[in-house]
Amino acid sequence: MVRHGAYKEQITPARRGAANPLFVLAGVSLLLVLLLILALPRDARRSSETEQDREQELVVFCAAGVRPVVEKIAEQFTAEFGTPVQLQYGGSNTLLNQIEVGKTGDLFLAADEIYIDLAQERGMVQEALPLAVMRPVIVVPPGNPKEIEGVADLARSEFRVSMGNPDQAAIGRSTKAALTESGHWEAVAANVQENGVYKPTVPDVANDVKIGSADAAVIWDAVARNMGGLEVIEAPELESGAAHISIGVLATARQPTAALRFSRYLSAPEHGGQVFNELGYEAADGDQWAETPELTFFAGSVNRQALEPVIQAFEKREGARINTVYNGCGILTAQMRSMLGDQQSQGFPDMYMACDVYYLETVADLFQDAVNVSHTDIVIVVAKDNPKQIESLQDLTIPGVRVVLGQPQQCTIGVLSKRLLVAEGIYDDMELNENIVTETATSALLIPNVLTGTADAVLAYRTDTLAERNQLHVIPIDSPLARAVQPYSIARSSKYKRLGKRLFAAISQARDTFEEAGFAWDLPSDPPAFSENKLAPAEIP
Repeated sequence: MVRHGAYKEQITPARRGAANPLFVLAGVSLLLVLLLILALPRDARRSSETEQDREQELVVFCAAGVRPVVEKIAEQFTAEFGTPVQLQYGGSNTLLNQIEVGKTGDLFLAADEIYIDLAQERGMVQEALPLAVMRPVIVVPPGNPKEIEGVADLARSEFRVSMGNPDQAAIGRSTKAALTESGHWEAVAANVQENGVYKPTVPDVANDVKIGSADAAVIWDAVARNMGGLEVIEAPELESGAAHISIGVLATARQPTAALRFSRYLSAPEHGGQVFNELGYEAADGDQWAETPELTFFAGSVNRQALEPVIQAFEKREGARINTVYNGCGILTAQMRSMLGDQQSQGFPDMYMACDVYYLETVADLFQDAVNVSHTDIVIVVAKDNPKQIESLQDLTIPGVRVVLGQPQQCTIGVLSKRLLVAEGIYDDMELNENIVTETATSALLIPNVLTGTADAVLAYRTDTLAERNQLHVIPIDSPLARAVQPYSIARSSKYKRLGKRLFAAISQARDTFEEAGFAWDLPSDPPAFSENKLAPAEIP
């Protein structure tokens, strides 16, 4: 009891202000639990934000020789749009193989477009954009202590030469191609093999000269300017080895729209192009920058059914707006001409797809070279039971037969129909017999005249008959003039020529859509590259 009482006295009166260690431990534990509970939502948010960043992040396989410029542009892009960009470096060919094996990533930025071409052939890259040009040069230490003068010296055994591996790096492939053409490659390659070294990336090659392990090397001119501490020797034998830096959107891209936006940013003169030039590269002629580019597309009415699904898919993927104006080509070309003297030129089309080459030729000075996409026949269209028993063009001259044609000054079907009827020698007879009861502004307005009984016959595109085929009787015309060919072209004044080319690429992949709409396909399976226009843009005030 004494010990009990003493114990009791020890705890209560004598140490009334002291805490029981058991209670202290329990309190600390409770506090820790509360802190953990409070911390969980924050950690969960952090985890969610990290995962979200990872999902939004663009993974770019980037040629090592372009690292300084791409890093700077990527930082600017992330700061402006909040999209993280992860850059993975290596030799262009090495990266190509990594992409093919790994089947991941959003973009491939190669030091030479040949690797983008290879990736496209293998189905690894979809859209591709040119960024800049760089050229191979010889570099030596400052003062050129070994007095190396040109390509011939690279083959001399007393000189240690560092070279990009042709099987890994774009600089190696370009050097080999240029020196093979000049007849120097075998001798230079033998010296590199015996006394020098091959490296996987251009920075590795340049560093060999900087640290003194090589007397000379061949690297890109822009890399030499950016690294400093190197003396450049330009050699005419290397001029043909110029490389076109390009970026391609990978088929594995999780965010193709964001990838295309970054690609456009890289190529835009106001952003990436400016940085390329500042750092010694020769920037390509890119499109004017816009986060959401807005283009105007004039298209003849006959093209509408085939074009609309292609344009909708293109807008969604590219993150662009295409304001498409469908009308008779005579009306469209008249609008174009009227805009030339108008101070408000924003409505001038960036692209034009005519119903026939005839109406593109009338504004050919305003557009680049055209590519013929498809064609459709001109046919005679009558009601299903063909009450007037019309079987040929000659029957259209029969008194009492009512014919509706397109208006020649307003639409392509009108001018082509008149040309056909004149060539067949029956146009004057139709006028004399008053067979032509009216003329429409577009091809889309022709068929309704047969369906409503306003006309006994119309000359229309075969494609316009498909929607109401069960109510119509179609009579083919045996004449080479009974055909309309649809060309696509890009305006010389457009600020979005690259985008216009990518739209053409999307159209060139839409053969099934055009054939379902009744068109015959004119593009080969491997469409020609859209011509680069070297002329000054047409002036649109």
